[in-house]
Amino acid sequence: MDFVYLASITVAVFCMSVAVFQVLLSLGYPFGEFAMGGYFKVLPKKLRIASAVNAFILIFMGLVFLQHTNVINSLDFLPTNILVWIITIFLGLNTIANLMSQSKKERLFMTPLSGFILILCLFISLA
Repeated sequence: MDFVYLASITVAVFCMSVAVFQVLLSLGYPFGEFAMGGYFKVLPKKLRIASAVNAFILIFMGLVFLQHTNVINSLDFLPTNILVWIITIFLGLNTIANLMSQSKKERLFMTPLSGFILILCLFISLA
């Protein structure tokens, strides 16, 4: 088993973990200070909907990397060469946004998490 294979599994696990976090936000759990600028402890309805959508996007992102590295083979119709770069660029922008957040909790927790996933995605994209 090579490092790219393990990196993609790690990316998928972290994406799933953040997806669970987003689902909890969408259900009204008081973790809003860690996301979306940290302006709300409990997200208002519109941001809860956005969190639910984010959860699906994160699951998709993890699946793209698993397909790209042939951990799974059920999504072979996806243009993963393009998608991994789109996701990697998105994560770079997301990491910068987390770093610039007004919320200290978001900066301290989400920036390193997003940065770590970004590094793995960049490694996989370049491999």
